[in-house]
Amino acid sequence: MQRLYTGTISITSKKDGYVRVQDLEHEGAIFVGHDSLATAFHGDIVEVELLGKKKNTKGEDELYGIITKIIDRARTGYAGVVEEEGGMYFLVPDDKRIYTDILIPKEELGEAKVGMKVIVTLTKWTDAKKSPLGKVTTVLGKPGDNNAEMLAYALERGFSDEHTKEVNGEANAIKLRGITDEDKANRRDFRAIPTFTIDPIDAKDFDDAISFQKLDNGHYEVGIHIADVSYYVLPNMALDDEAIARQTSVYLVDRCIPMLPEVLSNDLCSLVQGEDRLVMSCVLELNDEGIVHNEWYGRSLINSHRRYTYEDAQATLDTKNGDFFDELDTLNKIAKNLNKARFENGALSLETQEVKFKLDENGVPVDVYIKTRGDTHKLVEEYMLLANKYVSKFITKKQEEKNGEGKAICVYRIHDKPDSEKMHDLELYIKGLGYHVRFMDGLIPSQDLNSLLVKMGDKPEKQLLQVHITRSMAKAVYSTNNVGHYGLAFDYYSHFTSPIRRYPDVLTHRLLMRVLTDDYPREDERGLYESLCLRASRREKEASDAERGSIKYKQVEYMSYRIGQQFDGIVSGVSEWGIYVEEKTSKCEGMIRLRDLGDDFYNYDQKGGRVFGERTGIEWKIGTPVRIQVKSANLDLRVIDYTLIA
Repeated sequence: MQRLYTGTISITSKKDGYVRVQDLEHEGAIFVGHDSLATAFHGDIVEVELLGKKKNTKGEDELYGIITKIIDRARTGYAGVVEEEGGMYFLVPDDKRIYTDILIPKEELGEAKVGMKVIVTLTKWTDAKKSPLGKVTTVLGKPGDNNAEMLAYALERGFSDEHTKEVNGEANAIKLRGITDEDKANRRDFRAIPTFTIDPIDAKDFDDAISFQKLDNGHYEVGIHIADVSYYVLPNMALDDEAIARQTSVYLVDRCIPMLPEVLSNDLCSLVQGEDRLVMSCVLELNDEGIVHNEWYGRSLINSHRRYTYEDAQATLDTKNGDFFDELDTLNKIAKNLNKARFENGALSLETQEVKFKLDENGVPVDVYIKTRGDTHKLVEEYMLLANKYVSKFITKKQEEKNGEGKAICVYRIHDKPDSEKMHDLELYIKGLGYHVRFMDGLIPSQDLNSLLVKMGDKPEKQLLQVHITRSMAKAVYSTNNVGHYGLAFDYYSHFTSPIRRYPDVLTHRLLMRVLTDDYPREDERGLYESLCLRASRREKEASDAERGSIKYKQVEYMSYRIGQQFDGIVSGVSEWGIYVEEKTSKCEGMIRLRDLGDDFYNYDQKGGRVFGERTGIEWKIGTPVRIQVKSANLDLRVIDYTLIA
């Protein structure tokens, strides 16, 4: 009997593959040799036939199999450079995990010339023993050019930087119509209530605003007002079809590729200061502790009184002076109580660092820094989390009152419990850092992880641990099957607060309005919503891959201008080839190869998570501080090599 499984394939540097499938998660991935890949590329969803077990090069038992079908390609296009040899044209892919060149018939070159960076789509590949055929769909320009390199990350994942003519036509017509008295009718009016937005200094679209007023009973009415995108973008419009295809905006180092045309995302839907705007609102009556006493949901009308940057709002809090200080101060105190209650309820305290670049006029990185998070960032985050939680619960409970428990249809943002094997690996990692946590029922209690992070203070390895904790967790995805959100310790959670840049939020707005108008979703619609959830999860990962790729490229480019310079770093990983080091300020990760560690014979101790010298006994493990010098930075391979400074 054939044992067929479905999973995502990862291609190694040796051009072999590993397919991790859900049914075999505890046994490990299935190894697929290069000759058995059957045209699969890195990241593709494939069908694999499990053949059995055999010894790998380390003498360990390993599952192995063959690819029987390509179910879904990870990419819609492949970025690379056009080369020519013997009259044959072909693409040399940027991603070296793409283990074969793609042949381009001369008639499929379009305007591309040899040496140009392009996007190529596959046109035919049925025989794995032969090279695939492709067609140039986009000419990006000269390799190394900032615009070409950045666009490549988005375009090869199907995120175009242009909207179709039909989509732009619909958006322009909506913008031309503007906001009429008819649009404002039958909406709750918040225009006289203090309302403001708080966003990054370079933000161009403003999804959310907060209104605040003190009530006669001593409580506070906090309105979380979100751009009413679903009022403009309706099912079956070209705008909606394209938003479904994109599912998300993409944020590269130097640009945003928006889900919606800018006349909507940056203008009519954006909650700009001093303009009447249509919103969907979650209005909560809170006390000083952040306990909710009343709630209201519906379509509203606001006019933002102040466009705050995070820095402006923080300065108002710090100096105790400025517009809306009293409102901000009270909101901040309540937010701290909300935050405290979340962690007491078992939420994980994870704050990964975000790398930001300063670019010159040619897009060259001249500085790299870590984005700082102050009280105002956390304030906004707490109220957005609160709105997401309460909207999700409201949509669910209203449907269950009508149809029975478990019968609700909602687009949940779920985060399942971690896999016990990954939790065990995390426990070993923490022991390698010299700390101890409990391991109970296949999990490390979130309270233990939070306590450990507090205990570590400002130690450099704390950030590495936070990244490792994140990697050990299940991935948050969209689903109609609610299993709760483990990381936030919420039983109900949906994305409601960013419909300008996320399509699942648009769906949540539509579902909320259907519940409010007694037009409850039908059971026969569940399949449609689940398919949209699957697509949203997939597109989110593809957008994230593009964003991470653009960051990595700029980090390598940044170090390419600093060959020979010295920096402080921290060991971020160890392997049989050398040690990985993360530069302290820019977070640029590179490798110090074993041969560059010094005059000794070095061993890799996988179990102990260290590399050590046989003669000297000197060891390097995760968290070890080091002084490094930049040896090389290869933009083609996206890798940085460091050497150790004694």
